[in-house]
Amino acid sequence: MQSPDEWEIPPEYQPDPRILSYDLKDALAAIVSLRARVPEDAFTAETLGTERAGQGVVIRDDGLVVTIGYLIAEAEEVWLTTNKGRVIQGHVLAYDYESGFGLVQALEPLGVPVLALGDSRHLGPGDQVVVGGSGGQRHSLAAQVVACQEFAGYWEYLIDPAIFTAPAHPNWGGTALIGPRGDLIGIGSLQLQHQASGGTVVPLNMSVPIDLLKPILDDLLTHGRTKSQPRPWLGFYVAEAEDDQIAIIGLAGDAPAQRAGLRAGDQIHAVAGQPVTSLAEFYRAVWALGAAGVDVPLTLEREGDRFDVTVRSADRGRFMKGPRLQ
Repeated sequence: MQSPDEWEIPPEYQPDPRILSYDLKDALAAIVSLRARVPEDAFTAETLGTERAGQGVVIRDDGLVVTIGYLIAEAEEVWLTTNKGRVIQGHVLAYDYESGFGLVQALEPLGVPVLALGDSRHLGPGDQVVVGGSGGQRHSLAAQVVACQEFAGYWEYLIDPAIFTAPAHPNWGGTALIGPRGDLIGIGSLQLQHQASGGTVVPLNMSVPIDLLKPILDDLLTHGRTKSQPRPWLGFYVAEAEDDQIAIIGLAGDAPAQRAGLRAGDQIHAVAGQPVTSLAEFYRAVWALGAAGVDVPLTLEREGDRFDVTVRSADRGRFMKGPRLQ
């Protein structure tokens, strides 16, 4: 992602405040720039880097900011900057691995408006939205929803539905997805490449719907995580290959998959004897076995040989550095 100081949305793609039913300037003022510094020995440092930048959205008068969690995972320093240039230190409260949301508390008053939580449940293709970035209108994008559907990520991540919008915002991490009523309906997470009809490749943004935050917000603020038992985590990266195959494409440090001897290139055929042919199917089969710590029997194929192996799963959060409130 580019630094907030190095990019600007072309004027013709910026939102037009004259056609909106809410005060765009006021809504965008609730978005802050976020920078985080992570120790070099952090578990996520190799994959996500030690210097991270994006944005977050102020959702409470006391300075509570919601962002996308990977920006603040294992961060030892977080700094928030308002559109007026006020810089305030933040404190990481929580990172929910299941939804992807992160929470940061500003340690001094930010002096900005609050963006109210909206309702993402009734959002649909064709709805007009604003992808709001820190820095106001010139860093924000007029967009429309192109799909609300299941999304499975290669890092053992699944949400249903995710919100997909176009055109794509160039600095998407932690952007505010603002609905037609001027409220917060999602938080920007990814930029993806979608192959449209005719072979044209169209970049899209994927946002996490804000309705996934509402039922867990109190738990995250009180305990730093949800009350539910953490899902089993294997610690590898997987992708859908040809012929309905799932392939391991990488291993995450000294995590369960590596300890069990799994390798990049291994193909996964079944979980506990149940055949799996998609990432979503694979994740649901693993998570159905129980909570973190459960044994996960896998049927793998390596260089033409098929064999069974059992991986003792773990709690992903236990591998991460940083404050825990529980």
